[in-house]
Amino acid sequence: MFYNTSKKIILASASPRRRQFLEELNLEFESRVREIDESYPENLKGKDIALHISENKAAAFDDLGDDEVLICSDTVVWCDGKALGKPNDKAHAAEMLEFLSGKTHEVITAFTIKSKEKTISDYSTTRVKFKNLEPEEIDYYIDNYKPFDKAGSYGIQEWIGLIGIEKIEGSYFNVVGLPTDKLYNTLKKFL
Repeated sequence: MFYNTSKKIILASASPRRRQFLEELNLEFESRVREIDESYPENLKGKDIALHISENKAAAFDDLGDDEVLICSDTVVWCDGKALGKPNDKAHAAEMLEFLSGKTHEVITAFTIKSKEKTISDYSTTRVKFKNLEPEEIDYYIDNYKPFDKAGSYGIQEWIGLIGIEKIEGSYFNVVGLPTDKLYNTLKKFL
């Protein structure tokens, strides 16, 4: 980290991509994961879903020490008024990718930074356009990359992103799972 902080940073995520981003930001941190209910009220849409889940993840850490700062996040894929989370199985993953095929959708990642004294939440939205995906491409991707831990059933950094993404508006890193620029600048102010 280019500046010193006496705070201990905790990443509330098991995501290898999010851990990698914090490492690449040169942040010293430890990972702690707690199980939470990731359901949300039906009336929530887009960014409000991601914010709700991110804030619920932070609420599960009601025992932070005086020197600890928590980072939580959640990513939602939003397309045609529908939220796409992580797929349940191969058929569900294929259904999601068929739904996204040929369309522009939004990837919304919310994050929450929390200490004993305060909590801040924010989000970033990136628009992503898929080409018309062929059924064989969808099957190949799912069979070889098993995107069951990814919102919308895909990782832009994987094969499907290389062959299927026609256009992106906004932060690439947000689509991978964390709006690193916004998180970094918010964390700097928070600390």
